[in-house]
Amino acid sequence: MTTTNPQHESSAAGWTADEVLHKLDDGLPQGEIPAALFGNADVYDRELRSVFGRCWVFLGHESEIQAKGDYVLRRIGEDNFVVVRDEDGGINVLFDACRHRGVQVCRSDSGNTSHFRCPYHGWTYNTKGNLVGAPLWRNAFGGMSKEGNGLSPAAQVASYHGLIFATLDATAPSLEEYLGGMTWYLDLVFGLNSDGIEVLGPPQRFVIDANWKSGADNFSGDDYHLGTLHRSVWEIGAFPVPFRENMLGYHVQASPGHSLSFSMAPTEDEPGPKFFGYPEDLAATFDTSRISEHQLNVARRSRVFVGNVFPNFSILALPMTEDGSSHPPTGILTIRTWQPKGPGQVEVWNWFCAYKNMSPEQKERTYRAGLGTFSMGGSFEMDDTEPWITVSRTGRSVAAEVLDFSLNYQMGMPGVGIAKQVDDWPGPGIAYWTRYEEGVQRNLFSFYSRMMQAAPGQWPDLRFPE
Repeated sequence: MTTTNPQHESSAAGWTADEVLHKLDDGLPQGEIPAALFGNADVYDRELRSVFGRCWVFLGHESEIQAKGDYVLRRIGEDNFVVVRDEDGGINVLFDACRHRGVQVCRSDSGNTSHFRCPYHGWTYNTKGNLVGAPLWRNAFGGMSKEGNGLSPAAQVASYHGLIFATLDATAPSLEEYLGGMTWYLDLVFGLNSDGIEVLGPPQRFVIDANWKSGADNFSGDDYHLGTLHRSVWEIGAFPVPFRENMLGYHVQASPGHSLSFSMAPTEDEPGPKFFGYPEDLAATFDTSRISEHQLNVARRSRVFVGNVFPNFSILALPMTEDGSSHPPTGILTIRTWQPKGPGQVEVWNWFCAYKNMSPEQKERTYRAGLGTFSMGGSFEMDDTEPWITVSRTGRSVAAEVLDFSLNYQMGMPGVGIAKQVDDWPGPGIAYWTRYEEGVQRNLFSFYSRMMQAAPGQWPDLRFPE
């Protein structure tokens, strides 16, 4: 006897983006997410336009382009943009396509220049993106205005603590309005030092056969996997806080879409690392007058900070060592983006950062600790990539659609687990204690759904309901 389940019906051509999003909206209140979200090609095509074509996207840090004419080549979605400091010191984000035939004009990942010249017909642009000349101009284009024929700029460009963001949507809210409550937490990490931070070299880049949302999901606050997938990290002494103690802390939905997690000592008097594990002599230099007493208290108690700015910018600060037998753990700060390369591929761009007033020895130590743990060959990366590959494989499988296969995101919902919402959290957003909780991911996908379905020129509410 054969039985059928009407919920397991699927079209021969596979689900459309609208069908997947409808299933997401139906499932989220119960803590369920369709697996197809991590592999459906129609969903991915919609993401490039509705998410990456509209949201504020992280492109780099100002320390990468310190001098006039310095530039780096970066991406919004799958498209190349030149991030360049012009002769007046301003920062421009320019679509890397010549106005004449759309040819790529920037042929290096980084450098210093006064002009960008198209290799096809020689149209030449300055660092503001203005067209300044072309071969045989009088014969070929005499009488045509150069104005209006420059490189296309991003609709809006802004920096926060030296972090450069851009959006292609002229109707997008300002960067600070978009970040919302997340600014409180960015201040807490990047604003500890009056000199700010700098990147330690160019970003590492490596490709994983996974969906970009797995990285955003993980860095929104997936702490539950630490004791299983990363168990070896504790066994080799790379991280100084026992697993169960490490799970003490808060999950915070900072504002719609932006989520984070703190591993935190219950009080300031608890033994163990403070200020994300940075050396005490460095922590003594932190200019805590730039943040509030509440932020100072959170930073002092913090062992780990991990967070994701929607859609694909992630931050991690924690004490690590690449060799526990030779070096004690020290604070590292890594920032990264999950660059989409199709529904089943993501290119990770990974920077290591340091506070500018760190000594050369401290910078070298934090860089090496980061390389050994959170890098292309690091212990964490090698652990994470295998599960993410199979998440993507499941997400694009026929079985996941035919069986209407959904993923369980129920941890921390009423009656599930020990995590409880707290009312005395000093920062903005919705906070839970402890870190056995998945509301941070549900926050990511709730905002994701609203962005994916928002009409052009309209934006979801950037505040939580009162």
